[in-house]
Amino acid sequence: MTDVTADIDAMIARARKAQQSYEANGSQERFDRAAEAAAWALMEPNRNAELAAFAVAETGLGKIADKITKNHRKTLGLLRDIHGKTSFGLIDDDATSGVSEFLRPKGVVAAIVPSTNPLATPINNVVNALKTGNAIILAPSPKGAAPLAKLLEYVYAEFDRISLDHDLVQMVPNPPSKEKTARLMQGVDMLVVTGSQSNVRSAYSSGTPALGVGMGNVVTIIDETADLDEAAGKIARSKCFDNATSCSSENAVIVVDAVYDAFLQAIARAGGMCLDQDQTSHLINTHWHDGHLNRNMLAKDIDAVLDTLGFADAAPEGTKFLVAPAIAIGPDAPISGEKMALFFALYHASDFATAKEMAREIHAYQGRGHSLGLHSKDDNRARELAMDMQACRIIVNQAHCFATGGSFDNGLPFSLSMGCGSWGGNSIDDNLNWTHFVNHVRIARPIAPVEPTVDEMFADYFKASKQVGV
Repeated sequence: MTDVTADIDAMIARARKAQQSYEANGSQERFDRAAEAAAWALMEPNRNAELAAFAVAETGLGKIADKITKNHRKTLGLLRDIHGKTSFGLIDDDATSGVSEFLRPKGVVAAIVPSTNPLATPINNVVNALKTGNAIILAPSPKGAAPLAKLLEYVYAEFDRISLDHDLVQMVPNPPSKEKTARLMQGVDMLVVTGSQSNVRSAYSSGTPALGVGMGNVVTIIDETADLDEAAGKIARSKCFDNATSCSSENAVIVVDAVYDAFLQAIARAGGMCLDQDQTSHLINTHWHDGHLNRNMLAKDIDAVLDTLGFADAAPEGTKFLVAPAIAIGPDAPISGEKMALFFALYHASDFATAKEMAREIHAYQGRGHSLGLHSKDDNRARELAMDMQACRIIVNQAHCFATGGSFDNGLPFSLSMGCGSWGGNSIDDNLNWTHFVNHVRIARPIAPVEPTVDEMFADYFKASKQVGV
């Protein structure tokens, strides 16, 4: 047995012992206090500011002020979602069916977390795990390891205030490695994987039940009924937030021809620098190299992006992001994929039906199942997208990166991990939330038989088949 294997196995054993005690002595009140303790470890304002600055310094991704906002709002929203929810023990006694339903923890959960959100994502997972009576082990990316380790110091400080075992929340020892993560995946009871698709695939092949999420490559459609300045403003806020680290930032915008020229003016007013063909070609050749994204542009401030591209002198005053007109879609057109930088591809379509097919083609290349944006005053368009497209979320008239993972002004659960259903190769199609961290136990008692006749069950079929002459 290697030292790595022994270390990970020992960590899992400690987590399992802590979880068994946590559950055996557990109550809804105790689980709720534990979840709140973990949340406060990040939300306490001084810690939040310190950790956000540390995360940006270590990863080189995002903006400090936006990470502070994200850490606060995502965690506060999660607390709102779980407040008052029964996540342990009896939840239903149905006298008619004779079935009683109970909720129990999964056991020891492992969460693989990305460098883009090295604080908000792990705390989201920790809060959900503790709310439901689980222990959790976190496996960060190498760049996110130091900020997460510091965060766990604050988690433990809060645990000490309410007498909780530190082993309920652990982190893979530094430095993180594929070997450590692979061993962790094999030894726990459930996996939650956010980040690279290679990690998701590894989780699915580990033999452990896994909740993986798909690739984001958000496409937003703007139709002829949209309020263009409102749409442009929301797209700008979404694209610029945390320098586009979110998988829910707009990566492509498709505008119908009837309002295309007017939208160009609106997006310029919102801070977009609209590139010409030569500038777009230069951007593409600069940002993509052998399938990798340019780290000098990846989630960097707009000044760094402009300097890298040599566009600083040409950029209008007040430029916040770049708009790159595009035509091609697919593997030979990387601009139609995920970018994680302060620009998006702009397509135009003759009408809504054409825009829809273009969005379908983009998602077939990257992002299928994740989400689709729509700016329109016609709600029937949203319903049409829901039935015709392979996207698990249709985000209407909202800043996409704020809305997709839950918002205080929409009804989606707060989360940083969005399931993409079968279309994205995932086992879940909703926002990862506490309900995914429990096992359901049902007591079934004998009741009076409820057995229909064959004629009752086939009456409609027999009637229909006679009508068509079968």
